[in-house]
Amino acid sequence: MEINPDTILSEIEKAKEGKQSAYNFLLNTFWNEVYKFQLKRTKDEYEAEEITIQTFSKAFDKIHTYKEQYKFNTWLITISKNIHIDLLRKKESSIRSQITRKEEGVYKIPDENPTPEDALIKEQNLAQLLRYIKMLKPHYQEMINLRYFQEMSYKEMEETLDEPMNNVKVKLLRARRLLADIIQKAEG
Repeated sequence: MEINPDTILSEIEKAKEGKQSAYNFLLNTFWNEVYKFQLKRTKDEYEAEEITIQTFSKAFDKIHTYKEQYKFNTWLITISKNIHIDLLRKKESSIRSQITRKEEGVYKIPDENPTPEDALIKEQNLAQLLRYIKMLKPHYQEMINLRYFQEMSYKEMEETLDEPMNNVKVKLLRARRLLADIIQKAEG
């Protein structure tokens, strides 16, 4: 389904203002395109997913630098391609294959509660909810567990997972979206 370019630009402007719903919209709209691009390049689901997460982390961190004369998906793919190239260079030079953290550059997505996904998640019977959570990939199960069952803050999750804050936020956004999709399919 093609989304109106004006809608995309409007959501980008909202994201520049820090609106959580805009980040969700952009992530959900462009996730598959970036993921498929990386899957073709890496031929590895896990690596493609990690690069896609890093792509959105970097894009959201740098959203204020996006220029309207470029298509947003082209901008995302360029970021994604550069992240992959950086990873390959680091592997080739025998340096750790993990991107260096930028602690001070973490973008700020307000934790506005509840999002539609949060509302759906909280409405569920706990036993059924646990069955749905088990349908997620293990790293997404962990995100849901840390945030909703252990009630960790983003900062605590960052420390526990030893990952940059922006990766934690994007993974949690993605985990909530996937869980909400599973619930809607099962009950719809």
